[in-house]
Amino acid sequence: MDQSVYKIIEVVGMSEKSWEEAAKTAIATVDNSVRDIRVAEVIEMDMRLESNRIVAYRVKLKVSFKLE
Repeated sequence: MDQSVYKIIEVVGMSEKSWEEAAKTAIATVDNSVRDIRVAEVIEMDMRLESNRIVAYRVKLKVSFKLE
């Protein structure tokens, strides 16, 4: 059995369109910096407001990837 070690980081993605787009943005950015992403878990979702209107959706993710 292969013994592996994984690192977990927290990131926040933001989108003017949706929480899904915010999550995709976060993962795409992490993918530019690390390899072998294994799991992304949504741990928090919120919105940025201005004058009582939604101007951005934010998603906080825990992302795990295998250490080499």
